[in-house]
Amino acid sequence: MSLDITPMVSAGRQLIHSYKDGSFTISAASHQGAVIVFAETTIGWPVSSFDELTPDDFKPVIEASSVDVLLLGCGDQMLLVPPAIRQSLKDAGIVIEPMSTGAACRTFNVMVSEDRNVAAALLPVF
Repeated sequence: MSLDITPMVSAGRQLIHSYKDGSFTISAASHQGAVIVFAETTIGWPVSSFDELTPDDFKPVIEASSVDVLLLGCGDQMLLVPPAIRQSLKDAGIVIEPMSTGAACRTFNVMVSEDRNVAAALLPVF
């Protein structure tokens, strides 16, 4: 017996299929390095480490104006979001939820399958 456990998603919505060795596979496309994944598109995210993040690094999410929740994949483990970043997103009406990158990938897939207004800013794991 075989059961398909792939989440059902609306047409045009993306799923994160895998992450490893500094890369991500999102809807059959490979992406190297950090990325921001929206429900319908993925963009490269020019950041190199969690410690160097600034509020400006989140402008693509704020400018998208269709995001209610941002999942922040911090790498191998969850880290606390600096207050300035949390406040800039809050001012834009966006809740940020930090977690490990693996947890952020899984949570994104669940939330996008629920048609939630979610994005994921993901730092790679090696």
